[in-house]
This record gives sequence, C-alpha cells and structure tokens, in this order.
Amino acid sequence: MALSQSLQQKLLQKLSPQQIQLMKLLQVPTANLEERIKEELEENPALEQSDEMADDSFEEQGEEFENPDDEYDTEGSEDEYDNIDISEYVQEGDDEIADYRLRDDNYPELDDKQATPFKVESTLHDTLADQLGMLTLDDRRRRIAEQIVGSIDDDGYLRRETTSIQDDLAFRQNIDASEEEIEDLISLIQQFDPAGVAARDLQECLLLQLERRKHEGEAVHGAIRILTDYFDEFIKKHYDKIQRGLNIDDEQLKLIIQQIIKLNPKPGGNVGEVNKAESYVVPDFFIYNNAGKLELTLNSKNAPDLRISEGYRDMLKEYDRGSKKDKRQKEAVMFIKQKIDAAKWFIDAIKQRQHTLMMTMQTIMDYQYEFFVTGDETTMRPMILKDIAERTGLDISTVSRVANSKFVQTEFGTYRLKFFFSESLSTESGEEVSTREVKKILSDMVEGENKRKPLSDERLTELLQEKGYNIARRTVAKYREQLNIPVARLRKEL
Repeated sequence: MALSQSLQQKLLQKLSPQQIQLMKLLQVPTANLEERIKEELEENPALEQSDEMADDSFEEQGEEFENPDDEYDTEGSEDEYDNIDISEYVQEGDDEIADYRLRDDNYPELDDKQATPFKVESTLHDTLADQLGMLTLDDRRRRIAEQIVGSIDDDGYLRRETTSIQDDLAFRQNIDASEEEIEDLISLIQQFDPAGVAARDLQECLLLQLERRKHEGEAVHGAIRILTDYFDEFIKKHYDKIQRGLNIDDEQLKLIIQQIIKLNPKPGGNVGEVNKAESYVVPDFFIYNNAGKLELTLNSKNAPDLRISEGYRDMLKEYDRGSKKDKRQKEAVMFIKQKIDAAKWFIDAIKQRQHTLMMTMQTIMDYQYEFFVTGDETTMRPMILKDIAERTGLDISTVSRVANSKFVQTEFGTYRLKFFFSESLSTESGEEVSTREVKKILSDMVEGENKRKPLSDERLTELLQEKGYNIARRTVAKYREQLNIPVARLRKEL
C-alpha cells in the first residue's frame, strides 16, 4: 500500500488553560483560597496585593531597564520582536485591575481583616513522645519505645504485631529485641495519657480505661468482668445472657453499662489534628433573614485585593518611551507581557469564581426558600444538580464542584451545599416530596421510640406508609444506614 498524505477538518472541544484554572479555583473552598492565592503571588511577580507597597527592586529593575548595558547580545533577527504591541498595557488611567475588589460592599463588617481561626496544638505522637521523655530509660530501651510509639495509629491503637515491631527494630535500627522486652515497654506506654492508648483492640482499650477507675465502685468492677468474660454478648446487646451469667438484675446491669458507655473507643481521636469532629469549617456563604427577606453574601475575607504590579507596568512604559530597543529589552518585554497576562487571567478567574458561586447559591436559596426561612427539613423540595444547572445555565459538573466543597451559614446552622440536594419520593396523593423530608421523619421516629423495644425496619416502613409515603422496607433500611442509625437490636437500651 502506497503512502499518502491528506488534509482533514475536525471539530474538537478542548478546555483552554484559563478554563482549567477556573475549574480548579471553583472547587477550592474559602478556607484554602488564601493559600492558593499566596501560591500564585509567589509564582507570578506581576501579581500583587493592593495593600502592599511596590517592592524597591522594581525601581532598580527600572533603572537597569532604562540604561541597558552596551555588551548586550544584539545578534539575531531584529524583526523577531518588531510587532510587540504594548499599548493596552501602558494606557494611563487604566485602573480596572487596580480597583478590582474581592470584598462585599453590602456587609463591610464581615470583611474586616481578621485572621482565620485555627488551632495550634500537638499531635498524638508528640504528646506520647513528651511523656516518653519523662521516663528514665537507657538508650536501647528508649529506641525500642520510640519505635513502638511511632507504630501507634492516629486513633491511639497499636495494630502492628509484636513480631513485626521486632523485625523493624532488627532491620532498621540493628536492635535485637525479644518479644518479652517489647511487650514490657508496650505495657509501660499503655499507662500514658490518654487512657487506652497503645491498645491492640477495642476490648483491651476499654479495659485499660476501666483499670484506672477501679476505685470508683462495684459498677466499674462489673464492667471489667463483662468486657473480660462477656464481650461478644455485650457488643451484640444480648443482655439476658449477661444477666444470667453474672446473676444481676436490670438496675445493676444499667449502672454497669453506664460506666462502659462513658469510655472512649478512640483514645487518640481527641488529641491533635486527627480530631476531625472539632475541625473548623469556614463558611463560603452567609444567608441572613432581614425581616422576612433573605439576603445572601459571599465570604471573601480570606481573599485579598489583587492587582497588576505597578512596577511591571512602569517597566513597560519605560520601554515604550525609549528609543533604543535591543533584543534583550524585547525579550524582557515579552516576559513581562506573559506575566501580566497570567495575572489578568488569574484575577478574571477569581472574578468568575465569585460570579459562579453567587449565582449557584442564589438559585439554591430561591429553590429551597422555605427551608432557609423556617429551618424545617420537612419543607425541603426535591432538588438535583440538573435543576440548578438548568436555572443557572451552568454545566452539571460545574454545579457539582460548587456543591461538594462549599458551606453556607444560616441562622439554623452551617450546612454543606450538598445537603440541599435530594431525590424525590411520591406520596399517596401523587405529590413529590424530598427524600430529605422522609429521612427527617425517619430520624424523629427513631429518636422518639421506646428504646426497650426499638422499631424494626418493617414497623418503620408501616408507620411511614401510614403517613402517606410510598416506600419499601429496603428503602427504609438504606435511609437508616445513610443516617448512621443501627439496626433495632443494636438500639436496644435498658
């Protein structure tokens, strides 16, 4: 077959670098936006914060730029840079970028220069290392103990086998330690705070905590016996077997269980950065109820005012006024233009990000107006990404990026935007309601049930059907799992 060449025309859809940059910025939450802007400020010297003075180095660069050295290499084609147009960069009075603001004029008090709150704290391993430093150990035992501490997980458990720790010491530190020596140091570390640390499993973790509370009475001793001899029956809530084995009545068992439920199943979870439950959430939006009228504002206090560096503009003006333009100057001008263009693209991306966020949140607020006024989850309407995409004219993927990583603060609490999206469920009357409404009713039913006789999934299904919701038992089970509600047997209490 002979070789041949041919021309073909194709229509392709490709994202420009600016569109890619916008998509990445769009999914960055407010808490991380400041860090992203700092990265851009470090990478692009033509971009600067409005409240910062121009660096003195610009003046030095300008002087060097104005008086080029005669030794510059002028070889090469002079026509290569003859078509440089910098008129749009040196126009007087061009304050569009300089006047660009990220603040909200309607609520300036929200945009005061306040530092984002953050916790300064040590990690679990730092805490354990500090306690280890208080012990009197020789160098060998200290290195073994440090290896054990380093093997503890963030939640406080030591899940690594003793033989594996023994191998680590042999290969990494050239220490031949016996299992008995390692176990002895593990027992020593288990006396550290928080109580329960370095346990191998949940049973040992709870027992370690109870051992420190033996002096508190018979209920603690009973709890130790239950966790030692009847642990499987306890976690499965087979209380009748426990009562027969220990020969105790309901009241005694209740007192014992109260001691157990006070214990911490994850002793490392309350120390340092791993305590996700107490991590800070910076809202991206604020919704205020002003005499029955909802007002939406965008949290912009973490985004500084941005502008094009005046020093770089002055350098272009010096070039425009100069008569002698050699190759080195023209190359510098090309570099400056690229940096200024990149800065403009970034500023435009920040502007577009704000516009997209506000438009999306405004549409969500209008769609779920009743909820933002009352705070009642049962008033929420079925809403999917497509509904917001159609109203805003945005792509579904764009709405998804906004919904997955942003938070809104209301007078009823702070919610992730994804919270407001739910599918529909039909009632007996044919009306479509939000699955969020059904989950709220299901949660209320479980909360108000008799804990001695919890409602089964079948009974919950019957109650929901009595209220007019067409729902199957497997759907109730799915919603229950999504709400992190255990099965009826595990919800049983005395």
